[in-house]
Amino acid sequence: MAYGIALEVWGDYALFTRPELKVERYSYDVMTPSAARGILESIFWKPAVRYVIDSIEVLNEIKTVNVRRNEVSSKIMSKTVKQVMEGSKDGQLYLSTSDEIAQRASVILKDVRYVIRAHFELTEKAGKTDNHGKFADIIRRRIEKGQCFYNPYFGTKEFPLSFRHYENKRQSFYEGVEKDLGIMLYDLEYGEEINPYYFKAVMKNGILDISNSEVYR
Repeated sequence: MAYGIALEVWGDYALFTRPELKVERYSYDVMTPSAARGILESIFWKPAVRYVIDSIEVLNEIKTVNVRRNEVSSKIMSKTVKQVMEGSKDGQLYLSTSDEIAQRASVILKDVRYVIRAHFELTEKAGKTDNHGKFADIIRRRIEKGQCFYNPYFGTKEFPLSFRHYENKRQSFYEGVEKDLGIMLYDLEYGEEINPYYFKAVMKNGILDISNSEVYR
């Protein structure tokens, strides 16, 4: 059994980074399924619930802008933190931004608005009293009240978003248009290593249908 969700999300900017372009960041044209799932999980997350993204509808015209941002060129590794906690004096738990700062270019999306259509399924971690109706009511109430565990964002945390139930039918800018978006990131599988999955993305009438997509490693 599945419960349907239709969530409208919008914001001034978005950056869905292509994994092959990590230094000079370049956004996909459309939000990735993994980013959409992350938005839903920011609103309500529980081990008993697994979200499945069915489609992403692009309401606004795809527009990009070039920006330059200050970033640090290194990061503190988890093994360094562990060593310091164990008493080692070799590791340092700080970064000097004046030494590590680097200016990098990014191509980001602007004035974005999407409709995420998804459903959730119960996992093996669901309890005896857990059921679809219970979680459906919780998710509905949290969306109506604008509640979330953390502020959802479009790809990176500096690009926050707004959300609400999608109720009014709005025509997509790409109504009557078919657009090949190429190979896109589908999701990441976390284990001993991080394994990416991809799919062939084709947008028809502004809708990126993911439900029947073939996923590649």
